[in-house]
Amino acid sequence: MRPLLEQYPLLKERLPHVPLGELPTPVMPLVHLGAEIGTEGLYLKHDGLSGSIYGGNKVRKLEFLLGDALRKGAKAVVTFGFAGSNHALATAVYARKVGLESTSILLAQINARYVRRNLLLSHACGAEIRHFESERAAYIPTTALFVRKRLSQGKFAYIISPGGSSPLGVVGYVNAAFELKEQVASGVMPEPDRVFVALGTMGTAVGLTLGLKAAGLKTRVVSVRVVDEKYGNREKFVSLFNKTRDLILSLDSSFPRVELAGDDVEIIHDFFGGRYARFTEQGMAAVDLVAKTEGITLEGTYTGKTMAALIDRVRDRGAKDGIVLFWNTCNARDFSSTIAGINHRQLPRSCSRYFDEDVQPLDRQP
Repeated sequence: MRPLLEQYPLLKERLPHVPLGELPTPVMPLVHLGAEIGTEGLYLKHDGLSGSIYGGNKVRKLEFLLGDALRKGAKAVVTFGFAGSNHALATAVYARKVGLESTSILLAQINARYVRRNLLLSHACGAEIRHFESERAAYIPTTALFVRKRLSQGKFAYIISPGGSSPLGVVGYVNAAFELKEQVASGVMPEPDRVFVALGTMGTAVGLTLGLKAAGLKTRVVSVRVVDEKYGNREKFVSLFNKTRDLILSLDSSFPRVELAGDDVEIIHDFFGGRYARFTEQGMAAVDLVAKTEGITLEGTYTGKTMAALIDRVRDRGAKDGIVLFWNTCNARDFSSTIAGINHRQLPRSCSRYFDEDVQPLDRQP
């Protein structure tokens, strides 16, 4: 089910695409959490179930990005992120599924248990992991990597932007908005007034904003920034929105030529925590509350902070925001059996710190 492609057949014909996800993802009412925070109109869109192997928000983007890599005859893909990057992991998982080699260029970050798990699954999927202290330290080795791939494979590796948030990747979340419209039309949930989503590389939030407008829904996107502001800000948001819209229009001129109004970009900055991947008291309290009331697992870097912002907003404004949808971008698939028994010493030596050193205080087991 890719409703964007069904509604615009020229896009189906012209956009590169490989089916990876288990779509549509379910929508569910959060009755118990809603009662706890004082609202009857709270729902969750569960993109954690977007893939059978590994879920989360990256699967939708990779359907188009890996489709493009295959169409162009690539043999390998290279992508970027921090050590625990969910995007780099998803790329490793699904590149292997479609028969492509993958390399992850990773930068150092604050330690957490999910970093360990993600690194181990990336290794299990055959990804080449290259870990560096900084972007500057990664520059020359990464350039050499591209040259080596070109010499050994006869062509350069296909580059996937951090988070998969290039205009082509963002199309995955334009489609997600059309998917939500069909679920609203079929009575799965009322049309939401607000949808809360984490703002990292911005592809998910931008794609939803563009798609909801094009689909004719009144739903407004509320983005919760979880990265440094130089990566997630209004100017970059608008630029990515316009580039994605223009890409779609270049392939099918019947797609609505939607524009951003002045108040269409709402970014909440107050829940970041000062540094990428640093867990916060509010974020982890939200993680605990959702687990207690709904049995759903969130995490401290993205979805916990986003849920904390939603809870704060609902408690402050009550029913003024109407029907609120939380878009869960956190993987919900258990891959513990896949990584059981893997010795982390098989990873690059620079990754050993994440296994030898303690995790940050808010991530420690009680």
